Amino acid sequence: MSKSDTLRHGPPGESAVHLCVDMQRMFAEGTEWKMHWLERVLPNIIAVTSVHPERTIFTRFIPAEQPGHGVGMWRHYYERWASMTIDRIGSDMMGLVPDLAAFVPPGRVFDKHVYSPWTGSDLHQQLRGAGIDSLIITGGETDVCVLSTMLGAIDWGFRVILVQDALCSSADETHDAMMNIYMNRFGEQVETVTTETLLKCW
Repeated sequence: MSKSDTLRHGPPGESAVHLCVDMQRMFAEGTEWKMHWLERVLPNIIAVTSVHPERTIFTRFIPAEQPGHGVGMWRHYYERWASMTIDRIGSDMMGLVPDLAAFVPPGRVFDKHVYSPWTGSDLHQQLRGAGIDSLIITGGETDVCVLSTMLGAIDWGFRVILVQDALCSSADETHDAMMNIYMNRFGEQVETVTTETLLKCW
């Protein structure tokens, strides 16, 4: 259990939503982007989702249609990762893993084409318009899309709760490094708790 396994600002109330980051088939199945321990954290993500599925938003990372598509360095990115373009792996792989897809609806899906859900979108306006001030974050990858999601949430002034045993990555070393940063460098703005601690009060 983390030394900071506590909700310093009290239980998340009705103004909180669960933002589940990129738990998609292309990260769970036999692709070059497979996160080998996604299955390890999936039961915890299911547990968090099942409490309030109607207050869950699943983000999906949607890659380029074809190799070399994209603007600027994203074009180079999809030359390097040509195998992960939609033409190569198929649109079905963009879908959520089946255990989470079962929660939609009432859960909803929010698609993005970059790491951050805040860039080029109206997510912030949607959440504020609904009276949301707190985000409970799960999913992957800890050191890429979760990082971008969390930093944007901080910048917009949301309360951020990271569920540490409901996060995953394809790289243990950088996952561990980011968790250390989340718990220390962002200690004033991010609450890092276990699934058990969260579920006791949400």
